[in-house]
Amino acid sequence: MPYLPEHDEVPNPLSAGLRAATTPEPCAVVVFGASGDLAHRKLMPAFYNLALGGHLPGAFGVVGVAITDFDDNKFRAEMREAVGKFSRIKPVQEEVWQDFADGMRYVNGGFDDPATFQKLKAKLEELDHTRATRGNRLFYCATPPSTFAMILKGLKDAGLIYPPNHPCYSRIVVEKPFGHDLASARALNKMVLEVLDEKQVFRIDHYLGKETVQNLMVLRFANSIWEPLWNNKYVDHVEITAGEELGIEARGKYYEEAGILRDMIQNHVLQLVTLTAMEPPVAFDADAVRDEKLKVLRAIRPIIGPDEVAQSVVVGQYTAGSIFGADVAGYRQEANVAADSRTPTYVALKLLINNWRWDGVPFYVRSGKRLPKRATEIAVHFKPLPHSLFGAGATQPNVLVVRVQPEEGIALRFSAKVPGERYRPRTVSMDFRYGTAFGSASPEAYERLLLDAMRGDQTLFTRKDEVEAAWKLVDQILRVIESPEAPRLCEYEAGSWGPSEADQLLSLDGRAWRRL
Repeated sequence: MPYLPEHDEVPNPLSAGLRAATTPEPCAVVVFGASGDLAHRKLMPAFYNLALGGHLPGAFGVVGVAITDFDDNKFRAEMREAVGKFSRIKPVQEEVWQDFADGMRYVNGGFDDPATFQKLKAKLEELDHTRATRGNRLFYCATPPSTFAMILKGLKDAGLIYPPNHPCYSRIVVEKPFGHDLASARALNKMVLEVLDEKQVFRIDHYLGKETVQNLMVLRFANSIWEPLWNNKYVDHVEITAGEELGIEARGKYYEEAGILRDMIQNHVLQLVTLTAMEPPVAFDADAVRDEKLKVLRAIRPIIGPDEVAQSVVVGQYTAGSIFGADVAGYRQEANVAADSRTPTYVALKLLINNWRWDGVPFYVRSGKRLPKRATEIAVHFKPLPHSLFGAGATQPNVLVVRVQPEEGIALRFSAKVPGERYRPRTVSMDFRYGTAFGSASPEAYERLLLDAMRGDQTLFTRKDEVEAAWKLVDQILRVIESPEAPRLCEYEAGSWGPSEADQLLSLDGRAWRRL
């Protein structure tokens, strides 16, 4: 029998996961790069779904800014098509859409042109008058990092950035990648904070908006059964996987510069590590949560120099293979990829956290492209029994699995007796699934994060020192694997779970990756 909430309230699929918080103040959201893929696939569908669920303020507007030659009506039509295609709730309800679209405006212009920001200012003042947005502004940079300086200068020169103590608010949301390495991240932070206060900056990582990632904190800190076990006395090791069956698609130029460590480890995967390993915060507010996450990043043992990298890091690159029965090309055969590229598309790491809770417990993390399926999960492996009453190998250690995607949920593996006269244990699973338990699909990550940014809640956004601490760890590895004396880049066939060397990383410790 599936788990059901212990109350009689019927879940509302339009507001599941978002009801507890307050509606934001009236505001206008400005999307720079509004004609791009992110706005089409994620941002506009998220805003529409928030409107559909009644979570947007009654006084609300969206202004798109891009070089594409749209006007207001063309922009509305383009976004209507995108919402119809990418919204998680279909079909589009025309009455809701029409009210939402009435607040949409568009500014055509380059980010390096002061006239663009004067036109934007006029559109925002129009929304203040026609939609009562009261001067509150949320600026979203759905653009490459190279444009941030231009956008910030344009906003500042046009008088669109308010000081923190102003009666109206101005905030900015910055997409990843936040820098290319530690030096560039520090420079970017310095540039942003010359214009804005830290409390006005929302560095977004969409993994933190996923329901199961947030539920990890509830699982740990709202249940008394886990805290006594969540330490090196009972946990043998922790395994974190973030895999994709997709290749690089049309992003060859970007991926050649980024690679898997910059694209996934520095942000998404290290966020999962911090949430798994952090101490209970003193309060559930932005700074208290981020303080504890920062402590984890600072406690991770640095991986410095070729010898330590060889012992703790495996990097790989996919070759031609098969995904779901279809032949796919190798990485070096992808468009805009060098024929002799050494860019890693897979990485496995062994991380050690030097604090009292986790001393001696390895965190094995892996992430890669062209793996057999899309899967992100955290598996906490508990220690084996000191003595088995039912014979060697009869029982397996308990495992708690938090599935982040695609089937969001939590599973606990434990031993139970097979029916019959003999005592024959078998591993079984107690499985909680979000869709089954609450009767609705979880809201998209961007819905939660956009709503929090409008509310000014930074809990699920990364702070300056947190970003730099993550880069410091990754930078030390990059210096080795991108040096002339870099270790061998292991090959793995597309459709496999990575190179055999990644299996050896665990087998040397007497462990093995979970079969997903």
